[in-house]
Amino acid sequence: MKKLFLASFLLFAFSTVAQAQQLKSPEGKFVMEFSLQNDGTPTYNLKYKNKEVVKTSKLGLELKGDQKSLLNDFTIADSKATTFDENWKPVWGEVDQIRNHYNELAVTLNQKGTDRQIVIRFRLFDDGLGFRYEFPTQKNLTYFIIKEERTQFAMAGDHTAFWIPGDYDTQEYDYTKSKLSEIRGLSEKAYTANVSQKSFSPTGVQTSLMLKTNDGIYINLHEAALINYSCMHLNLDDKNMIFESWLTPDAKGDKGYMQAPSHSPWRTIMVSDDAREILASKMTLNLNDPSKIDDTSWIKPVKYIGVWWEMITGKSSWSYTNDFPTVQLGVSDFSKAKPNGTHGATNANVKKYIDFAAKNGFDAVLVEGWNEGWEDWFGHSKDYVFDFVTPYPDFDVKGLHEYAKSKGVKIIMHHETSGSVRNYERHMDKAYQFMKDNGYDAVKSGYVGDILPRGENHYDQWIVNHYQYAIEKAADYKIMVNAHEAVRPTGICRTYPNLIGNEAARGTEYQAFGGSKPNHVTVLPFTRLIGGPMDYTPGIFEMDISKMNPDNKSHVNSTIANQLALYITMYSPLQMAADTPENYDRFPDAFQFIKDVAVDWSESKYIEAEPGDFITVARKAKGTNNWFVGNVNGETSRTSNIDFSFLEKGKKYTATIYADAKDAHYKTNPQAYTIKKISVTSKSKLSQLSAPGGGYAISIIETK
Repeated sequence: MKKLFLASFLLFAFSTVAQAQQLKSPEGKFVMEFSLQNDGTPTYNLKYKNKEVVKTSKLGLELKGDQKSLLNDFTIADSKATTFDENWKPVWGEVDQIRNHYNELAVTLNQKGTDRQIVIRFRLFDDGLGFRYEFPTQKNLTYFIIKEERTQFAMAGDHTAFWIPGDYDTQEYDYTKSKLSEIRGLSEKAYTANVSQKSFSPTGVQTSLMLKTNDGIYINLHEAALINYSCMHLNLDDKNMIFESWLTPDAKGDKGYMQAPSHSPWRTIMVSDDAREILASKMTLNLNDPSKIDDTSWIKPVKYIGVWWEMITGKSSWSYTNDFPTVQLGVSDFSKAKPNGTHGATNANVKKYIDFAAKNGFDAVLVEGWNEGWEDWFGHSKDYVFDFVTPYPDFDVKGLHEYAKSKGVKIIMHHETSGSVRNYERHMDKAYQFMKDNGYDAVKSGYVGDILPRGENHYDQWIVNHYQYAIEKAADYKIMVNAHEAVRPTGICRTYPNLIGNEAARGTEYQAFGGSKPNHVTVLPFTRLIGGPMDYTPGIFEMDISKMNPDNKSHVNSTIANQLALYITMYSPLQMAADTPENYDRFPDAFQFIKDVAVDWSESKYIEAEPGDFITVARKAKGTNNWFVGNVNGETSRTSNIDFSFLEKGKKYTATIYADAKDAHYKTNPQAYTIKKISVTSKSKLSQLSAPGGGYAISIIETK
């Protein structure tokens, strides 16, 4: 049921500033105050349980070629307060029902001397604040260019932060934990090499940004509903501890081309004194519009394997031949080329994966490197790089589709754009129709390398609009999208639930590129996953990459038990068993958990959480009475203590516990694990060791 009515929770106050207005959250834990300074500059501040978490902070936008800009000289023309309360059902998710309950204040501001008007809309939930700028239809503000958005987030202290450096092209960094005052000194070290990157400031960081105060308050800064706008970074004034928004520029250096009526994305501030509540928050989703896809019956969670990890490790190649130093599509004749013998997407190899998927109950097989063009796909600023429909000679599209269909398995399409977004849009309709003609329901898209057109950035407005175009066009063809190297998600999967996966962070592939920090997966749910699920590609069982490729000396900084737990702690409706069939066949007892674990949930309980240290989550499989528990641990061994009160009272369950052995360690003994079965009820408790870089996973099946 929806409720929307004029509210009585808006309070007015007068001080040295112009008229101030206060907005309270439904349960009263938050108080937001909006006011105009004496020069007409809009400001806000936010308190949580009577503690100031965001000090008085300025709002506004600097416009290009505009002497006045939208920064000051405002007067309040109108303000309206409402409340809203509804329950809605996601197509897929961590829970089967979400409450969307907030109090709202919409302040209409008139600017003296320009007769221009903007609206600043605030929504205060029980887990935080969202606000955005709105530009109504008017005579004196129609088309305008944003030079910079000047939204501030003034921190109340030198907080501890979990951050990655600000970058216009990538989020594929390990997280650094430091005080805000230490970011400047650590920034250069935190900025590691990537195939496409562009920094802008030694104190610039990316959202979602996780913070913790000295008195135990958790603060998360992010944005929601990023559509037709540039991605927001944060730049820190480390003398005053004030973050200011920093939008991604386009090739000309402009930050946004706007046409009224329009609005910005929501700027979000989540706050709690319990880290678990940050993980459980659905505020980002609630700030997005309801689904625009009427019939969602074709959108289904997917558990898949793929011809991918053997390529990432260097055991196999994406390319078909070594004969061609350069490729011209439609000209280069691959039928006359000598196969290189390392190509991964061959009929025989793909059939092996299809057989393995069918045998073990997986929904689909991802195949990369199936199409012509991989010989010179990267690093040449090449526009016409792929056509997305022409296979190599050793990949039989129709034959493999029929083979997979006979086994009850789907094949997931792969569209690597090499950053050439114009070329992708040129081929998109044909490529999507090709997918439908050949039984593909989902696509993994990629944007590796610098963007074409040249000078554009992965996160600027023009390219953000491309990602959105791809999602909406895919919906027209009833295709699900898993976008890699795209802009980090901001809850748009509520509006377009065919967006079932994103990368947009440092994923498992980096474990084959030198490794990631062992506590990386204890940070990601507090940062990257705030905006939506991640295709993290877990399930690696062989940590010594040299056993896959003798020339690759990388090590996966994780235990097997930790890899199992990721299927619970790193929520996604799209989950990959990323290792090869051969490695799973070596550990069939551990692999059983991956076979059993669900990918869609009706309930989720966050049991333990501390960013950078540990996370323990319990989830109930949708349509069943079965639960699964995952715990991931950081670099220090600890004992996890949980109870099973989330189980239905009066029922008995069999719990299978996949845990680190006593001597397990992510670096020295990663494959040491134990498996045991115990009977549990809602009254049971468990103390379980989690090794460094380790964890545990539990399947809890109701006893019939």
